[in-house]
Amino acid sequence: MRYLSFEALYDYMVKVFVAVGVPEEEAKICADVLIEADKRGIDSHGIGRLKPIYIDRIREGIINPVTTIEVVKEGPTTAVIDGNNGMGQVVSKYAMALAIDKAKRFGMGMVAVRGSNHYGIAGYYATMATEEGMIGITGTNARPSIAPTFGIENMLGTNPFVIGVPTDEPFPFVLDCATSITQRGKIEVYQRSGKELPAGWVIGVDGQTRTDTEEVLRDLVTGGAALTPLGGIGEELGGYKGYGYATVVEILSAALQGGAFLKALSGMSNGEKVPYGLGHFFIAIDVNAFMGLEEFKETTGRILRALRASEKAPGHDRIYTAGEKEYDSKVERNRTGVPINEALEKDIEALNAIYGVSL
Repeated sequence: MRYLSFEALYDYMVKVFVAVGVPEEEAKICADVLIEADKRGIDSHGIGRLKPIYIDRIREGIINPVTTIEVVKEGPTTAVIDGNNGMGQVVSKYAMALAIDKAKRFGMGMVAVRGSNHYGIAGYYATMATEEGMIGITGTNARPSIAPTFGIENMLGTNPFVIGVPTDEPFPFVLDCATSITQRGKIEVYQRSGKELPAGWVIGVDGQTRTDTEEVLRDLVTGGAALTPLGGIGEELGGYKGYGYATVVEILSAALQGGAFLKALSGMSNGEKVPYGLGHFFIAIDVNAFMGLEEFKETTGRILRALRASEKAPGHDRIYTAGEKEYDSKVERNRTGVPINEALEKDIEALNAIYGVSL
């Protein structure tokens, strides 16, 4: 394993995005979202996604490298945006900034997006709101991968439902997770490490769990496997709850903006690759519209500290609250750099060969 600095990886990603046709200022936005994932230790959404999710798709003609944002409909506290198949990070940063601006004026703002692409870690946009003293909420649909409870067909995306809350601590409370037990990016991390999957993450067409990483990645595309919702297979451990939340995100990412949903997000049509046409939503809530920000942050901090100070289970000496592990990772990786394994090195070498951009 090699370790590279944030600055080196960020500069490299900007150069690669520019080389494939993304305007420099927009390339910086895309690289900033990706490097933030690496900073937080979310390796499934960092530089490991650069080649397969963004560069390859731009080269295949299914993502427009130049993003044209169209405001379709707008009111004092709301807006609908069409991303015209541009870069998801560029569309989404604009959308959350617009929601925040509306919240500053009217207390709350919500923006719905259609015609977009993969937007990176959802927590990036929730944190945009917390940095302005606001509660930030976002979600996105995705290509079908989750099977409904009692089903085996991949119908819903991993559909993260993400909330960020400002606190009086050095980091905000940010719950950034999918509505499935895991997501494809995490399975790709297992693949790069040559490890089998934990039982319960994936269901096969026979209704049984699967752990064969390489075959699962293939069958998630062909329909031979599906991810399980939060709670797992069946109802015993509450799988219907994850299924329900995934459905909520699907509705808010498609119905409000007249966007695509479910199987229409597969990225395939008549055997050919086509744009994904993803939808997102962004909500900003100004805490000052309810009470003083500092009092709110202090109360939130007291809640979180009480949770962390509660009695520990045998064998455990620490309880975490959402956003804490990511903060710890950022502190540690600021010292050590981002880990780059052999599989990721091969991706970087492939990009270097095409674009002549060295790291």
